[in-house]
Amino acid sequence: MAKLINILSTKKLDLAQKQLLLDAAITVVEEDFIETKAKKFQFSKVHENLIFTSQNAVHSILQHPKCNELKGKSVFCVGLKTKELLTENGFDVVAYTGYAADLAEIISLIYSKESYTFFSGNLRRDVLPNTLNENGITFNEIEVYETNITSKKITNKLDGILFFSPSAVESYLKLNSIKEEMCFCIGETTAEALENNKVKNIIIADKPLVENVIYEVIEYYNR
Repeated sequence: MAKLINILSTKKLDLAQKQLLLDAAITVVEEDFIETKAKKFQFSKVHENLIFTSQNAVHSILQHPKCNELKGKSVFCVGLKTKELLTENGFDVVAYTGYAADLAEIISLIYSKESYTFFSGNLRRDVLPNTLNENGITFNEIEVYETNITSKKITNKLDGILFFSPSAVESYLKLNSIKEEMCFCIGETTAEALENNKVKNIIIADKPLVENVIYEVIEYYNR
């Protein structure tokens, strides 16, 4: 009889995502190790181009009463799902990449004469603003959502753990340790957070999408 595979997802999956794992005879425990919520903010000064590095920032902007005033501006973003959410809601996405570092490079190389407003969260990484500053690019930043750590102690015996952000890694390691478990990461920055904590058993999805993380899990345990 084949060994049962037990994995933890550090965020709640949707039904279709969960079904992919169940169809592969993989048992999944789900817990949200971070939670995000929109913040109250003012459109003090918004430049001609907008930057989003997460869907959370987009959701926050969509709730703002003056959201429609932004739809004539050009948008630069990180993530395919972020791009799709923006496009569906009437925004014009000029460029998108999988990682903030790549987006910062494109802006610096091709669009450096433009000015930008970066809609961010409280735990955003420094790579994008630092690169813009280093290249003398005009931008301001408006914090539009906050991420809170919601750590939980996990007592289940796990074969693998799914991580979707550096914040979730931090949250998980507050109350838990990683020994033999295989860690499946949505991207390089998430993997980096694990490596900084001396974790070596890491697999990174070929595209930074939840589904691609799940495909890596299925492929790994079906070998």
